[in-house]
Amino acid sequence: MERCGWVGNEQIYVDYHDIDWGVPEYDSRALWEKLILDGFQAGLSWITILKKRENFREAFAGFDPNVIATWGADDVTRLLNNPGIIRHRGKIEATIGNARVWQKIEQEQGFDRFLWDYVGGKPLQNSWGKLDEVPAFTDLSTQISKDLKKLGFKFCGPTIVYAFMQAVGMINDHLVTCPRHAEVARLIR
Repeated sequence: MERCGWVGNEQIYVDYHDIDWGVPEYDSRALWEKLILDGFQAGLSWITILKKRENFREAFAGFDPNVIATWGADDVTRLLNNPGIIRHRGKIEATIGNARVWQKIEQEQGFDRFLWDYVGGKPLQNSWGKLDEVPAFTDLSTQISKDLKKLGFKFCGPTIVYAFMQAVGMINDHLVTCPRHAEVARLIR
């Protein structure tokens, strides 16, 4: 099996690639969780986030944005003292603020619909042959980033948004030489 070139050898990375990455996600809460985790990854490697993902879920109340939206300064302090997560004040405070923005979008139209409308409700299918062909961001990820920021989101630049779109299956960026490309393509809703 010739996996996408970014995977590496660690089992947690292999499992993420083979099970999660690129699978279309339509649940609003799960989409928000993945966007938040991609924001925490800024400046770090994704494997760091994968290894701490369960700690993040525990520390952030299962990534329930309705709970997190009620948090304040004491919760920020608690999280800054948690060695199991990335202890970055700006990212923690952004997560709380992003939860409040998520609530507004969810109430108005649904966070899932807000995001999936950018791709017409179904994943874009790319046909990259080599890893160096895959862009770090696109005009679409730039537009989504701008729209999210306009609504109040933080830590959602074009590169973060593109990685998020890949992870949640809005874009199938498995290389065509990877068996997951065809498998993920068949998962279109």
